[in-house]
Amino acid sequence: MGKDKNGKKSDDHPDQDRLGKSDYADALEPLEVELDRLARWVAHHGKRVLVIFEGRDTAGKGGAISAVSDCLNPRQCRVVALPKPTEVERTQWYFQRYTAHLPAAGEIVLFDRSWYNRAGVEKVMGYCSEDEVQRFLKQVPVFEQQLVDDGILLFKYWLTVDQAEQEERFAERRSDPLKRWKLSPIDLKARLKYREYGAARDAMLEATHTKSAPWTLVDFNDQRRGRLTLIRHLLDQLPDCDVPEQRIEFEPLPGPPARESFTGPLKPIPSF
Repeated sequence: MGKDKNGKKSDDHPDQDRLGKSDYADALEPLEVELDRLARWVAHHGKRVLVIFEGRDTAGKGGAISAVSDCLNPRQCRVVALPKPTEVERTQWYFQRYTAHLPAAGEIVLFDRSWYNRAGVEKVMGYCSEDEVQRFLKQVPVFEQQLVDDGILLFKYWLTVDQAEQEERFAERRSDPLKRWKLSPIDLKARLKYREYGAARDAMLEATHTKSAPWTLVDFNDQRRGRLTLIRHLLDQLPDCDVPEQRIEFEPLPGPPARESFTGPLKPIPSF
């Protein structure tokens, strides 16, 4: 997919213009204020919030998670991105390694991929059997119902991206040395299985889209628009989060501001 000099999509996707950086920043700022209010509401009431981000490779999960978490206290808002399971973890109940990362009271946890790996990459790439996939699809609604029944506020987002856009992002990762680390051998193989991933996604959505733990699909062909849409939706699912702010008063300094000084042999390195 191409873009013109103004950053607009080419005729491959004439339906929508790209959102520019300045417009995106202007639209994100008030949402960040609301996210801060949400975090204070979560802490004040001891709520537990779990947000799952799923989607194809290059869909924009990392950027969406950063848009949510960058303005929040990292001690309260945790990002979970687990590596492939160890040999020991492969012998455990499938959900076991994820349960240790569920939110405690007052926490917001953002899963960059989750237990849904089993219904996606593990299924498509042949890392598990079909029996294991079917067992997983039967257990997920029960498992998530238990989370919700215990009071966890669970939100599941699938980030959608067309193959032409995905190809452009893969090419960008290949050409940009600062993004090349995002291209794993699995990504290169998965790139050729767009339709297979789509079929696996459809089966997963059909089995796990429930009233108590529904999926929300967000168009991420324009990642900036996608982030704003996702954050707005997340905020709209929660009640009014207005919690009175604690007034902070600064006492006067006891004297004029001091300069940083060192009496020992160590000195700061020269500045740029």
